[in-house]
Amino acid sequence: MGGFGIDLGTANTVVGEPERGIVLNEPSVMLVKRTAPTKAVLVGSQARELIGRTPHGYETQRPLRDGVIVDLESARSFIGAIIRKVAHRWWLGLRPRGVIAVPAGATALERRALLEVAHEAGLRKVALIPEPVAGALGSGIDPLEPRAHLVVDLGGGTAEITGFCFGGILTHRSCRVAGDELTNALYQYLRVEHQLVVGELTAEDLKKRLHEGDADEPLVVEGRDAASGRARLVTLETEEVVDALRPTTMEIVHTLTACLEDLPAQAVGDVMSEGLLAMGGGSMLRGFTQLLEESFGFPVKTAERPLTCVAEGATRALELPDVLTVYGD
Repeated sequence: MGGFGIDLGTANTVVGEPERGIVLNEPSVMLVKRTAPTKAVLVGSQARELIGRTPHGYETQRPLRDGVIVDLESARSFIGAIIRKVAHRWWLGLRPRGVIAVPAGATALERRALLEVAHEAGLRKVALIPEPVAGALGSGIDPLEPRAHLVVDLGGGTAEITGFCFGGILTHRSCRVAGDELTNALYQYLRVEHQLVVGELTAEDLKKRLHEGDADEPLVVEGRDAASGRARLVTLETEEVVDALRPTTMEIVHTLTACLEDLPAQAVGDVMSEGLLAMGGGSMLRGFTQLLEESFGFPVKTAERPLTCVAEGATRALELPDVLTVYGD
């Protein structure tokens, strides 16, 4: 049964297909002309490279914010461009099916807008599935089993924690302080503490290097001196960067731990034995898993593929009508 499973994230868009697996993993950015602000000239990595260095007459846009649509026309253009990049030529005339993962906290209006845009962009029989359920499915968890699961998803625009069991949501909390705010926290820290002005991409790449590099290896950052305007390098210890992000990560965790009050007592035993599943780019941040364990009191495991498991689960859902019946829109 053909079609696409799509994770339309604030930071990245990931698309999977049952036969080919993940077929696209690109930043959720597009380049447009100012005279035609809803027509994509470039999408994905090529558009992201122009952030902070956009030529006159063009601008870069992020058509999604907090995991939902910001502007209908821009989103239609972006989704249409993504589908054209991954669809077989003969599929373009047949309109492929789609399962799209959305934040569990998305409103009915936000969901309806996404369905409308997806249809107009070229998909048919579009179904929506909550991101935590899709991520769990992509990590090998059966969301229909009579056992409670607790999932934390720290994406670019939202941080969510969701408990579910046997086709129903047990508890859910959402925090619209997430990966983008962590990037902004680094930007502000460098400017205030080191008088170094950096671009958005530099701050974002620094955050990525924090979880990809060696803990003992210093991080070198390039930027402009705030006083003289000259180019300057700053060397940061890993622990200093972790400390700079701690207030933001603590704000996220404090919001999410409130969901424990709503978790049925019987479900606590399931989570204690299985552990809390963490996914999304933020779950890879150094020290974040330990912070979750200390705050929740549950063992925490990171998804094997935290950046793509949501799209993988949405793709699997194409062939699991029972899951879409109970969780989908």
